[in-house]
Amino acid sequence: MISGLRTPPIFDGHNDLLLKLHRRVTDVEGVVSGYRGGHIDLPRARRGGFAGGFFAVYVPGSIEEAEAADDLMRRPRYDVALPPAIGWSAAIAVVIDQIAWAHRLEAAGAVTICRDAPALEEAIGGERMAAVLHMEGAEAIDADFAALEVFHAAGLRSLGPVWSRPNAFGHGVPFRYPSTGDTGSGLTDLGKELVRRCNALKIMLDVSHLNERGFDDLAAITDAPIVATHSNAHAVCPHARNLTDRQLERIRDSDGMVGLNFAAAFLRPDGRMDSDVGLDLILRQLDHLIGILGEDCVGFGSDFDGATVPDAIGDCAGLPALRRAMLAHGYGEELMEKFCWRNWARVLGKTWGG
Repeated sequence: MISGLRTPPIFDGHNDLLLKLHRRVTDVEGVVSGYRGGHIDLPRARRGGFAGGFFAVYVPGSIEEAEAADDLMRRPRYDVALPPAIGWSAAIAVVIDQIAWAHRLEAAGAVTICRDAPALEEAIGGERMAAVLHMEGAEAIDADFAALEVFHAAGLRSLGPVWSRPNAFGHGVPFRYPSTGDTGSGLTDLGKELVRRCNALKIMLDVSHLNERGFDDLAAITDAPIVATHSNAHAVCPHARNLTDRQLERIRDSDGMVGLNFAAAFLRPDGRMDSDVGLDLILRQLDHLIGILGEDCVGFGSDFDGATVPDAIGDCAGLPALRRAMLAHGYGEELMEKFCWRNWARVLGKTWGG
């Protein structure tokens, strides 16, 4: 039953809260008790009906690089130069630190790290945020995959082989507008083996930052549903990071999933990273995704704490505005439950198995 517009709970495909902790923008107490800034803490999550989501482990470049990229993405056309590859020895320390922050959050009662589908379903709607540990870019994984096994033991259950910069496993899609994602070569031989290893460990694979050739390489190998945790439709916003209808059809045919990204540049038809975005653009993306994927393969992937999101939402406490917009748009209660969390639970259950 929809009550106070805090329900259905929203379980989300992507956030970068662990990066905020790694950069000491906040700390565990700030997440538990609330802090000024960012998009996610526990009090705001409770006010907004934010049930949790995929907590990304990501090795960043410099803050200056990110700010320069944001400035470029406010222009009518842009092609952001990607930072150079990051080596294993630099990446591993960052990844270990972020996974440690996730476990500290769990010890403090802010999250429950979910390793299987029953744990996820039990956590959604609870007092803590449900957290799926996700690796965004595999720079911290060695060529023998020993680190992958260790990370899996620590709770890793989802992985994107690349962020947009190149690494030993493949090539990502750039931040380019207007552009398709057909921007270069795809997965390396090591990247193809990473797909097989993740399949064996039942780690979900994310195509969000892969270019088109990498997407096709992964799709040809994987035996699991194809998932884009935080991507939108290229037909609505012709950004290189968004998915073509052909790619969406491939995801649909695998019984996979797309999490609709709130990042302004991937919502706005003009591709600008400008937070002056009406909720009508989220609904337009949602309608297009549903039209191709069907109602069982669409959810949300906000990119909270990692992107400029619409002012109409602001942070996770603003999610009731999205529910109101969906209701006014004609989505019924059952359909909203699917988009808000049941579709994520379905695809993760199918990927992770019993």
